[in-house]
Amino acid sequence: MADETKRNPSEQQKAQGGEKPPAQKPPISPDPTAAEQKIAPGKAGDVTQGKAPVTVQPSPPGAAETARPAGAPPAGAHAAPPKPAGPATTPWEHERVARLKHQYGSGIKEAGTYLKQNFLVVNKEVVFDVLRALRDDDKFDYLVDETAVHYPDRDEAFEVVWILYSFASNERVRVKTSVKDGEKAPSAVPLWPAANWLEREVYDMFGVQFEGHPDLRRILLPDEWKGFPLRKDYGIIQQDKEWVQINLGIESGQ
Repeated sequence: MADETKRNPSEQQKAQGGEKPPAQKPPISPDPTAAEQKIAPGKAGDVTQGKAPVTVQPSPPGAAETARPAGAPPAGAHAAPPKPAGPATTPWEHERVARLKHQYGSGIKEAGTYLKQNFLVVNKEVVFDVLRALRDDDKFDYLVDETAVHYPDRDEAFEVVWILYSFASNERVRVKTSVKDGEKAPSAVPLWPAANWLEREVYDMFGVQFEGHPDLRRILLPDEWKGFPLRKDYGIIQQDKEWVQINLGIESGQ
């Protein structure tokens, strides 16, 4: 009996027929923040913190644009540089211009330079005399071209332009005059015979007539054609449908 009382308690338990299970360690609690904070499935932006859910509302589309002042560039964009000024007309000051102004007075309306090109704006009453003076006195003996421009909003709707060149001085000058629809511009054929065909083309395309022209008739279109294709009020695909029907026997597709 004495030996039994001195036994190890564990041995005593074995002798009594059973072992005491080992003590269980308490479980380690996870990070409370991670456990409490979670996103509800299927609802992006809903955050649950503990027991109180907090909903994060997304910004409405275009909110940033709405807040931007009217006319201001988008965020991060650079402002467009200012539009550069276009070329300007400068006065053409020359001994030739002074002489013509002295001779024809207010008949010389303007003398200027634009893009390094000299020009004179002249009344139609003296333009023939100015052209002759430039040919005889300043050796502008070559008529490069003669054309017109249509300005339908002006009272004098057509501007006739003569482009002259001097071989002697290697110079070029433009002479311009304006006429109303139905008025006649002076013909330059007595000064430069080549103006015959140039003025016929101006008549054909614009309807401008020339006083003193020896044979003013169409040169590109048929004589019976109605309309003048280079006028601003003539459609770009417009045709004389009557002429096409009569002379070609077809309906115009334009």
